[in-house]
Amino acid sequence: MLGLKEKDRPVVRKLLCAGCCVRCVLRFCCVGSSSAYRRSYEDIQKELLAFIGEENRPQSRDASGEEKTDDPPSKRLRIEDGNTEDCVMPETEADADVCPVCLGVLQDFCSPAFAKQVSDAVKKQQYEFESLVLTVSLPAQLSVREHSCWLHVKKEVREKSMCLGKDDVIQLKDAFKWAVQGKIAQELGAAVLANSPCEVSVGFIHAETDEDCHFLANTCPDCFKPTKNKASIFTRMAVVKALEKISEETFSRYYPCPPKKPNSRCSALDTTCLHTSVFIAGRYNKFSRELPQTPWVIDGERRMDGSVEELIAAPLLSSFRADGFNFSSSGREDVDVRTLGNGRPFAVELLNPHRTKFNRTEIKQIQETINQSSDKIRVRDLQIVSREATSRMKEGEEEKTKTYSALIWTEKTIDSSDLHFLENIKDLKVAQKTPLRVLHRRPLAVRQRLIHSMSSVYLDKHHFTLKLRTQAGTYIKEFVHGDFGRTKPNLCDLMNTDADILELDVESVDIDWPPAIPD
Repeated sequence: MLGLKEKDRPVVRKLLCAGCCVRCVLRFCCVGSSSAYRRSYEDIQKELLAFIGEENRPQSRDASGEEKTDDPPSKRLRIEDGNTEDCVMPETEADADVCPVCLGVLQDFCSPAFAKQVSDAVKKQQYEFESLVLTVSLPAQLSVREHSCWLHVKKEVREKSMCLGKDDVIQLKDAFKWAVQGKIAQELGAAVLANSPCEVSVGFIHAETDEDCHFLANTCPDCFKPTKNKASIFTRMAVVKALEKISEETFSRYYPCPPKKPNSRCSALDTTCLHTSVFIAGRYNKFSRELPQTPWVIDGERRMDGSVEELIAAPLLSSFRADGFNFSSSGREDVDVRTLGNGRPFAVELLNPHRTKFNRTEIKQIQETINQSSDKIRVRDLQIVSREATSRMKEGEEEKTKTYSALIWTEKTIDSSDLHFLENIKDLKVAQKTPLRVLHRRPLAVRQRLIHSMSSVYLDKHHFTLKLRTQAGTYIKEFVHGDFGRTKPNLCDLMNTDADILELDVESVDIDWPPAIPD
């Protein structure tokens, strides 16, 4: 059963005479049962004819009431509201004219053949998934045609003291999905879920009716403004906005109600797939003083080969068959700084992965592949995490602490007793103006940071090792040499001598994320 009511009978007749396809008839009769749209075109048509009492009529009569004996094999609907024009109802979907409202979307493209066409296109892209969600892109002019048909039907129901709100009409996208997505899912052996991470997209174009929207640019010019990313101003959203503003009288003056029948059907665009990102987290060590964290490009020229993010991402891209990646970490070290200890937390967003299911053993194997690819880095605790979990890496980052080890040179000669006072300094407040070396990529500001504690190991009369535990975000090099007075106080001030940093290592990044994984 289609769920039609007595009040729908004149609406069904009016829509069929306007040339609407049977699924558009259901939409404008507000049939909200998805099962109705999944039925074959012929089954829906048969029940509609039975509903309006025309199925068993062997022959139609012309306006004079005489029987016609030379009709083609088709159903003819006779309107009984004073209109003497007969309406042809094709016997099959193949014989049907193009629906003036959906332009064939709910006719040709709801069949098992089209579902198989979409499924085959998905299979060629070699995605692995257990569920899918179908998304649909429709030509903007379909909104104009639907508005026209709504006004046409609205006049009919108004005359019978009924009401049909535009929001009551079933959306074309919903009707299409109800009709075809189950067939596609069956072909692919997947479930249909509204929140599926795998999106299968189909789209349609109809060049013949492209100009249907153009009159709206004159009646509602403020709704149509050129944008850099859009090839046409007649986007679906702009058209819908204009239709909300235009009066019924103005619309009817510029556009016919019901819409005219087109000569051709929509064309389907290539089927595309998109899987939501997968996030991989871990911690990395960097052992080289000639390896940047990210590709080092100055004035369009690459300065060093390789980077931490590329060494980590390459095996991940290959294993997950992803289209690209975004790399982020808890802070960053300079190219000449090593990261030791338990390493620095990082996360990699893998874009549009074609494979997403990996067990613990497989992830560990990817980790080993990364570690064997270079002696400059090492990765630990590699794991798949949620998007939400990656935010923990950045939350409260400046409140976290980091521990450093620095090789210091001093201009004046020193002995071990000259260093003892450093151990008594606790929670030293430092004001750091944006360092000159990063001023080209960071805004000018003065940042307050804390040096929580310091200790030292005497090496010789001009060198010692300084160990610092600091607030995250502290510029260690600038704290040592002062950056021409831009960091105050600094080690030069504290020791009353010029000093510089020769080597720097990150010993620990005190963020308990991601969770450690036992070997």
